[in-house]
Amino acid sequence: MFNEISGCSQEKLDILLGYLKQIQYHLVHTDEDIVELAEKFIDFGTLRKKSFDDCRHIAAAILAGCDIIISWNFKHIVNVKTVRGVKTITTLEGYKDLLIYPPSVLLEEEDEDDDETDSE
Repeated sequence: MFNEISGCSQEKLDILLGYLKQIQYHLVHTDEDIVELAEKFIDFGTLRKKSFDDCRHIAAAILAGCDIIISWNFKHIVNVKTVRGVKTITTLEGYKDLLIYPPSVLLEEEDEDDDETDSE
């Protein structure tokens, strides 16, 4: 992730790093297990080899025990084919399920809570 944002303008980088300071996170470094699992997504046909970085992101999240990935990457990560492929691989390999959603689900959840509060 830090590699991806390092190419941003300084202004955007400052904003993104400011957001990171507001949350607790755990930095995961790529190791052989992550690479091996990422390659399974390619072998299974979930994603193509040119999307290996996306495969590594998904694999890192699975091996780190994450519950959910929130991503704007609709082309490679947040789509039916990838979600089904990830579900299949996690089931076959015995990992816990990983949910994959766009950021809008976080906003929608807040809106639903607001509706419930208004009706009380």
